[in-house]
Amino acid sequence: MRIYNTAGKKLEDFVPHTEGKVGIYTCGPTVYHFAHIGNLRTYICEDVLVKTLIYAGYEVKRVMNITDVGHLSSDADTGEDKMLKGAKREHKTVLQIAEQYTKAFFDDFNALNMRMPDVVEPATHCIEDFIHMIEVLLEKGYAYVAGDNVYFDTSKLERYYTLSNQNEDELKVGVREDVEEDSNKRNKTDFVLWFTKSKFEDQELKWESPWGLGYPGWHIECSSIGIRHLGEYMDIHCGGVDNIFPHHTNEIAQSEAYLGHPWCRYWFHVHHLVEKDGKMSKSKGNFLTLSFLKEKGFDPLAYRYFCLQSHYRKPLEFSWEVLEQMASAYEKLRRRCSQLKEEGVVDEAAFERYRTRFSEVLQDDLNTSMAFTVLYDMLKDDISEATKKKLAESFDTVFSLELTKPYPEAAVDGELEAYVQKAIAERAEAKKNKDFARADAIRDELLGRGIAIRDTREGVTWEKI
Repeated sequence: MRIYNTAGKKLEDFVPHTEGKVGIYTCGPTVYHFAHIGNLRTYICEDVLVKTLIYAGYEVKRVMNITDVGHLSSDADTGEDKMLKGAKREHKTVLQIAEQYTKAFFDDFNALNMRMPDVVEPATHCIEDFIHMIEVLLEKGYAYVAGDNVYFDTSKLERYYTLSNQNEDELKVGVREDVEEDSNKRNKTDFVLWFTKSKFEDQELKWESPWGLGYPGWHIECSSIGIRHLGEYMDIHCGGVDNIFPHHTNEIAQSEAYLGHPWCRYWFHVHHLVEKDGKMSKSKGNFLTLSFLKEKGFDPLAYRYFCLQSHYRKPLEFSWEVLEQMASAYEKLRRRCSQLKEEGVVDEAAFERYRTRFSEVLQDDLNTSMAFTVLYDMLKDDISEATKKKLAESFDTVFSLELTKPYPEAAVDGELEAYVQKAIAERAEAKKNKDFARADAIRDELLGRGIAIRDTREGVTWEKI
């Protein structure tokens, strides 16, 4: 198997630390708001990575954290804690916000048929681990106390920028122009391991520590949780490309300083989902949720299918028009596969031939679009229905698109009826308000979904086209 390793900036043969076993860590959500569909693209691609490894015969242990404290609104270790920000927004406690959005995240996770991680660990459950790790870093001389906070000293490292091509002279103070420099830092690149009561007095969650009442920095969480559950050697660390710097860079720095040896060999990063006006982002307010796609009549698995048509290392541009095309293609594929019968004898030679092709393209840095080519080639081949069904079931252990599940015609028709009637009502209201541009847009949206509406004397009628 080959995967692109961000650390080496190239495709590399994958060799786990322990033969036959793979330890994977994936950065989990900061549960202060709903996950947007860009976030979910990253988790879908990570899910395919895990399932591809299992398909190839590896025993996989996947660990994911839940950030319910310590992730600041600026990656420069300044600004408000995102969890506190969410609590203020909704007039709830931080723990209430964490519980609410953790549940929402895993509702989306399940709706997209993702395999649950073997370990899900909230940061608030591991405070003693964080404190211990920081104490060791202080003892080894890799950390220092300043302004009652504890910082990691990046000047102690021979090479800090292990994942990116940056250097300290190019580094700006913070990631936004409105971020002020932290005068406690000895070096621009130093980062906070522990905040005390001297910072953010309104912080709701605080714990006693050798340095005073406070809470952990964001970066220490993933290192500590990963080491706790996967040991001193991690095979693959996953995340979005926006995690490369500073989060993953800082994880490597503190983990290897703490352990005294290399920590994780392979770094797997998924590129952004973008819209025409740029990256989808919660901070900009321009984000779409899976629930909103469902309200618009889209099956969550149609979104999964959409994501799998593009390579994980390439930006994926979202538009309603393309999603509608993907939803239509997914529906056709699902109908075709669900009609496969166990007729005839399974051709074991053909089964192994296609299974090998499928495995090979996925093991070539997760070439999911080519994996679908293998599926479509198989469906067109002159082999028995029983062979096709067995192959479709096999491929779907990775795709997870419910390909051979009986197609729920009645349920689909009911959902479609409700969606169309809601759109017709919205169009009528728009025409009543003389908002003809909106009325035309609704008609066009329905046409894009393969629905034609007609205004008649008896009212508005519709049909599939």
